[in-house]
Amino acid sequence: MFMKVTVWAPLALLAIGVQAAAAADATSGEAETTLLRRIETFVGEEMQRERVPGVAVGIVRGDQVLLARGFGEANVELHAPTDQHTLFQSGSVGKQFTAVALMLQVEAGRLKLDDPITQYFTDAPPSWRRITIRHLLTHTSGIADYEDDSSDAQLDAPLIDLRHDYSEEELRRLAYRLPLQFEPGTRWKYSNTGYLLLGILIHQVSGQFYGDVLKERVFGPLGMSSARIISEADIVEGRAAGYRLLEDALKNQEWTSPSLNTTADGSLYLSITDMLAWDRGLRAQAILRPESWAQIYTPAPLASGKTYPYGFGWEVESARGAPWYHHGGSWQGFRTYISRYLADELTVVVLCNLAQAEPERFVDGIVALIDPQLAPIEPRTPIADREPAVTARARTLLVDAQSGHLQAAQFSYLASSFEALAHARHELLAPLGAPKRLRLVGRRELGDDRAYAYEVTYPDRTLRLDLELRPDGRVAVFDLTPW
Repeated sequence: MFMKVTVWAPLALLAIGVQAAAAADATSGEAETTLLRRIETFVGEEMQRERVPGVAVGIVRGDQVLLARGFGEANVELHAPTDQHTLFQSGSVGKQFTAVALMLQVEAGRLKLDDPITQYFTDAPPSWRRITIRHLLTHTSGIADYEDDSSDAQLDAPLIDLRHDYSEEELRRLAYRLPLQFEPGTRWKYSNTGYLLLGILIHQVSGQFYGDVLKERVFGPLGMSSARIISEADIVEGRAAGYRLLEDALKNQEWTSPSLNTTADGSLYLSITDMLAWDRGLRAQAILRPESWAQIYTPAPLASGKTYPYGFGWEVESARGAPWYHHGGSWQGFRTYISRYLADELTVVVLCNLAQAEPERFVDGIVALIDPQLAPIEPRTPIADREPAVTARARTLLVDAQSGHLQAAQFSYLASSFEALAHARHELLAPLGAPKRLRLVGRRELGDDRAYAYEVTYPDRTLRLDLELRPDGRVAVFDLTPW
């Protein structure tokens, strides 16, 4: 409690105070202008480095929009500029909207998070009886991802023809053919199939297509005036074109059938203006009850008692001691990313129209300019290596990859086929010679898995090796990137 005290100051002192405040405002304004110029310069340079035709950026800090603008071209053929109203395909950033549509059904009492999905999909395989709705939301169901090459290993032909139109019933029955890669709730593995099924489930229990649920219950109330489901037929004002680099040449995105561009795993058109309205809704915890938002941001529980840092359509981690919620998306010549840092009330959204774009790099660079303490620090300093056997195994994997002798039995639950991984690693490493040095620079646990980062030095090149091991010792991640 405090007492209000009125102080009568001489006019001269008041004048000095006003002048000081004006000077402070001017200094603050100049600093903000300088910051925005630095951000815009960085975005331009990164676009050039990555060869991205068009980028839209939205930055919010507190209740202030720092930046909402486009860079480059939304359509290269027409030389149409990108702006804050340009519509980009969402990719998997759309999953957070599907999660909200699902939670609306929970709040309406139409289903429960821990209901088995066979309660609604009564013709599903017997192995699905232990899969719950929560498992689908958190990617812990064990159902293979229909986009993964590895998901087709037990099938005679690709599961889904991306140029064929399917009904929801046909997609559901196709999903039944996918192998169950692990017992539900025991692991985490990203699965677009789970969110495709959630969209079908929303339609089944609500009687409405999930896109109509979003239009009426989310987009409309939040003022997301241009957000919508992808449509090839409709006239969509401000629609960007998606691109890809093929043999170093810019090409249009590949065509996908209309029905596969409406599924709930990420088939939205969103602009920066829409995403800023979404951010306002997230800050206000609009649309849903507080307890529903709490569920959305809760890390996925695993059978072991540990958790994985993924909620419902969000990666849930921490930065500077406070929650950090983020997610990316990739589809049809578009890459997207939203990152929310609660420690600084900062949100950064980046939308790109190139399949090979790296929107995370844009976000990380922008955040480093605004608040360096929030920016993720890429480990480069060696740390104590208390697991020499793992490092020895990492070295063996590198040598085997270089010589083309990786063994499939050592790998598990990859995001692509083992053959594709082995071929790519062999092509990268074969010309480099023997590694001169392997240094551990990072280690952390992801649920029940152990993730390691190594600096690998070759005679004329340095690479970063990301190695992730399952509890059974098999390799889940074996990624190499330039350093």
